[in-house]
Amino acid sequence: MKRIAVYAGTFDPVTLGHEDIALRGAELFDELVIAIGINPDKKPLFSPDERQSLMTEIFSDSPNISVQCFSGLTVDFARSVGATVMVRGVRTVSDIETEFTMALANATIAPDLETVFLMAAEAYSHISSTLIKQIAIMGQDKSAQQLSKFVPEPVLAPLLEKVRKQK
Repeated sequence: MKRIAVYAGTFDPVTLGHEDIALRGAELFDELVIAIGINPDKKPLFSPDERQSLMTEIFSDSPNISVQCFSGLTVDFARSVGATVMVRGVRTVSDIETEFTMALANATIAPDLETVFLMAAEAYSHISSTLIKQIAIMGQDKSAQQLSKFVPEPVLAPLLEKVRKQK
């Protein structure tokens, strides 16, 4: 039986931390589906299609990683792709509390799905999409050099372009 896992998030923008969790998750499962959540309450920088395109490019050399967009409950999406596991990345102690609460709720709704937590690599434990956006917006001329330490190369130019258009 094929072991399929879902790694869900907003990924706006995708960071090196996201990339690391996805690659490590792909080593543990036969197939990893990166699920880009569409949350109508959030105002993302990138459209769902843009995020999917960037993620597809980033993971083009990883044959067992696919990228899809979804709306609604993550557990419903996970079931729809045949997943039995949801992968979650954890960076900080506050992440653990939030993720633990979500895992308990998911286990109540979908007891057939297991949640697996992967700790962020030390080099990425401080990186968040919110931090990336702040650096891009406030970094001015140094943004490209600064951001290259936090985001995969395919994200850099589109991110800077988005920020320029917002100014």
